[in-house]
Amino acid sequence: MTLDPSLREPLVAAIPKLRAFAISLCRDRERAEDLVQGALLRACANIGSFVPGSNMDAWLYTILRNHFYSEWRRQRRDFRAAESLADMEATSPQQMASVEYSDLCAALARLDPKPREALMLVAASGFSYGEAASLCGCPVGTVKSRVNRARTELARMLSIDGPEDFEADAVFSAAVASADRVPAQA
Repeated sequence: MTLDPSLREPLVAAIPKLRAFAISLCRDRERAEDLVQGALLRACANIGSFVPGSNMDAWLYTILRNHFYSEWRRQRRDFRAAESLADMEATSPQQMASVEYSDLCAALARLDPKPREALMLVAASGFSYGEAASLCGCPVGTVKSRVNRARTELARMLSIDGPEDFEADAVFSAAVASADRVPAQA
């Protein structure tokens, strides 16, 4: 079976986003690749159920998410038993941003799966609360609650009390400093 080019292009374009979502779900790059491949196979096998004109990304995310939960139930694996990001890294981070990124990834891995999923859909993938609710199969209020819980828990795990805990990088500081010296134009 050959795919209609109008469906093939958005399907192929969604692969990087699916890969990122799969990694956020299972925290294992190799397993994420398998999930994406399985989801794409299921999508191609069931392409007749896709409604042209609807959101291809949302349809693919739903297939990937359902495939992930099916695999998870089949293997009865605990999310918290996944390898830590430190074990996956070949070298130690050399810069502060790398350390902060590693800390964030480790904290994300420790979040409960449903709040993590909601946070990744809304904050990382750019879905609206309504779209995320549709993907998760729950009310919008539940997604908002899960995102709030995930953000609160991440802030606790990363010891973030407020905006003052974020350091401005050198480029940002230079831009702000130069903006203060430039006279306003009328």
